[in-house]
Amino acid sequence: MNTIIKLSLVMLSVTLFSREATVEQLFSVQTVKVKKETIGQRIKNYGYVKTDQARVYDISPRFGGYVVKLYADKIYKKVTKGQALASVYSPEVFKAKDEYLNAYNYTKQRKSKGMLESARLKLELLGVSDKEIDEVIQKRKATPNTTIYAPASGYVFIKGVDKGTAFNTKQRIFQIVNLDEVWVEVKLFEEERARLSTTRKYELTFKGLSKVYKTNKKLLYPELDPKVATLTLRLRLKNASHKLFPGMYATVISLKDEKTQLTLPTTAVIRKNGTHYVFMVGDYEGEYEPIEVQVKPINANTYTIVSGLNEGDEVVNNALFMMDSDAQINGLY
Repeated sequence: MNTIIKLSLVMLSVTLFSREATVEQLFSVQTVKVKKETIGQRIKNYGYVKTDQARVYDISPRFGGYVVKLYADKIYKKVTKGQALASVYSPEVFKAKDEYLNAYNYTKQRKSKGMLESARLKLELLGVSDKEIDEVIQKRKATPNTTIYAPASGYVFIKGVDKGTAFNTKQRIFQIVNLDEVWVEVKLFEEERARLSTTRKYELTFKGLSKVYKTNKKLLYPELDPKVATLTLRLRLKNASHKLFPGMYATVISLKDEKTQLTLPTTAVIRKNGTHYVFMVGDYEGEYEPIEVQVKPINANTYTIVSGLNEGDEVVNNALFMMDSDAQINGLY
């Protein structure tokens, strides 16, 4: 964080301290410290948010029937795992419940564990919940209706039935999509494939969101789109806040060849006769010493320090033209 030093006067002088010449400037000065940053080549691409296919749940009953009551009555309704989605009537399930109850009553008089287990297994294979199966014995009654529950938390992306709707065996009546994690599919040209082996991190931004999403989880699809000659790179993002939705447009920055470097903003470095200088903060308030440094540009706003400074060194970050003028006047270059 920049430190702001506010002084009241402007005074030019040469001060000798520890046998080193300094420029003494008494005016509002902003300073910045040399810091270590992990920086790599930044390459921009674009992509779109997709649902994680492993988090898509199709609900297709193993029996036919009719919808008696609909709880998940709106598209995109948010549901939690185990929440009731619909109450349905199925002649097949009702009959299986009745058989299970009869088997239980029969085995009370004549021990036949296999018969009871077989009748229960039939209900389990039909997808009836354990709770509902247990209630048949607890209440000594085969209820006609069966409840369908959400297999996972998420949003109802497909609602294929309404109250009173008939459905067939294996018909998809709901689709639940969990958005705790999502994919971003990025299109790459063939020549970009070579850099993937040295790219370890990705930063993604989205319109309307201030957060920068970061990931290193990637998969290159083993397929080329022949129409546009592009490959597809899939990135996996955590989305616990559910602010990312399928279809959103993403700006993707690939961080290639990352390494830790000492950095300063370009505003803290001045170039003089082919040599770069900074003005280091002296031991006394208002004193600044011109120091020769070797730098390389990382981007339009940042230099990496090759030599001349150490991490934590504090230098001037503004009004370098004033510092330069004073240094020339006092013969410090």
